[in-house]
Amino acid sequence: MKQVKTGFPKAFLWGGAIAANQAEGAFLEGGKGWSVADILKVQDAGDLKKKSNKETNRNDIDFALQDKEGYYPKRYGIDFYHTYKEDLKLLAGMGLKTFRTSISWSRIFPNGDDPQPNEEGLRFYDALLDEIIKNGMEPLITLSHYEMPLHLATHYQGWYNRKTITFFVNYCETVMRRYKDKVKYWIVVNQINLIHHESFNHLGIPSDTVENLMEAKYQAIHHECTASALVTKLAHQINPDFLVGMMVYDGLSEPLTCKPEDVFANMQRNQREYFFTDLLLRGEYPGYMLRYFKEHNIHLDIREEDEQVLKEHPADFLALSYYYTCVSSKESNDTQDINDDGAIVNPYIDASEWGWGIDPLGLRTVLNYYYDRYQKPIIIAENGFGTYDEISSDGKIHDERRIAYLREHIRNVKEAIMDGVDVIGYYPWGPIDIISCSSSEMSKRYGFIYVDQDDYGNGSKRRIKKDSYDWYRRVIASNGEDL
Repeated sequence: MKQVKTGFPKAFLWGGAIAANQAEGAFLEGGKGWSVADILKVQDAGDLKKKSNKETNRNDIDFALQDKEGYYPKRYGIDFYHTYKEDLKLLAGMGLKTFRTSISWSRIFPNGDDPQPNEEGLRFYDALLDEIIKNGMEPLITLSHYEMPLHLATHYQGWYNRKTITFFVNYCETVMRRYKDKVKYWIVVNQINLIHHESFNHLGIPSDTVENLMEAKYQAIHHECTASALVTKLAHQINPDFLVGMMVYDGLSEPLTCKPEDVFANMQRNQREYFFTDLLLRGEYPGYMLRYFKEHNIHLDIREEDEQVLKEHPADFLALSYYYTCVSSKESNDTQDINDDGAIVNPYIDASEWGWGIDPLGLRTVLNYYYDRYQKPIIIAENGFGTYDEISSDGKIHDERRIAYLREHIRNVKEAIMDGVDVIGYYPWGPIDIISCSSSEMSKRYGFIYVDQDDYGNGSKRRIKKDSYDWYRRVIASNGEDL
């Protein structure tokens, strides 16, 4: 008879995660082309809770390409392109078993439709992967993490165009064959369900080039999911030992009240979140989504060969990003639009400065939800606490709130494992400070390592260990027992 698990497995993947577009910089070095991330300007005004990269039109793109006065932080990152050796050594000092980053699509195929890859870009990732492995860390590589070549957005309407499937599969085959002996774990698309808050940044559809933006987004998702299944098929042909994951951000909610109308509305909202995992882990379009498309006048081009590859090549594991929880009601669902997913703030929990509700127990809850539904291994590919950090008078960064946040979330991961959930890895987001995804700020920090740089790139760029650095080192050394 099976026994109740007592804690983290011996081979647990303790890691940290970043993305190329938020860290590398060197935006036009080494043959790299423009990416969708390179046109995102720092947002220096407005409500912190409403800063995100939603819709972008052709005028926005043209302005960003010609703008000589604005600051675009993701063009410069934290200069990881040049400092990766020193940074990886610092990260390895915490005892990380694994390190997640992305390969910038636009660094390999500068325009996306190029006939040949950029060899200089490939050589950079040769060196980066070698350095990760040299420092004793298992690479986890994301193939698409908001780094689509801008040319594909401006000339093809991004993922809305079926041709992008071919361009993406070609890119993935190029890097998977190149690194087949260096990388075992792959995530095809970062947070594939994030079509509201990272719309253009994710799908690359200029909003003024389509008549029905919601329909265009779901058509784009169909193309992206079909491409993901094709990449999974290809990956297993290249190396049968590859483990290929699909990734979502956890957007599940609980009902605001126990009124039957709120319970039902919340169930429907969660179905729209499960849609992406149902499609890529179960391999077929669920009936609830077909009804949703019909009732919302959404008509998709879904071909028989697409359905076949989706059914035959599901992902090997589920990767999940978890930061906060939310609630929903009949009213919030009834009033949602293309830029609103129907979520509202949970009134029973505290939140960060950015309005992200802090709910460690919620992580245990959703891990059980997902595992009960799919029975697939789960990697927590992102979890972290973005907040302001300051250098104290003693020259150190005392980030007790971050430690408290991570401690309770890790504690609940352990509880989920004891519940029977097959969690195989945990990757705190941004183990070294990087540019914020949603707002392009530097001041929203997640790291165990402080980077002395402000929202406009000013500062010494010096790296300083925070208190959380030593704390996480002890967590890893004890395999999650010393929290």
